[in-house]
Amino acid sequence: MPQDRTPDEETRRAIARQGRVIAVVIAAAGVAALLAPWLAGTVDLPVRAEMLIYLAAMGAFFWAFIAAIGLWRRRNG
Repeated sequence: MPQDRTPDEETRRAIARQGRVIAVVIAAAGVAALLAPWLAGTVDLPVRAEMLIYLAAMGAFFWAFIAAIGLWRRRNG
């Protein structure tokens, strides 16, 4: 049986969901940046590949920063 949810409750759930996605992206980017040297050394990747991992992590951090600002504005707006 479907539950009747108010628009405010739906908005709060959407904000919480987006916050969890942002948190997971930040955590994954941090782990990728920390493991990049180990991975490159273990698999004998060139330095270019390691730098690509760092660049991807920086992009993820940038996206998370912009998304967090948007989430904060949406919540307080």
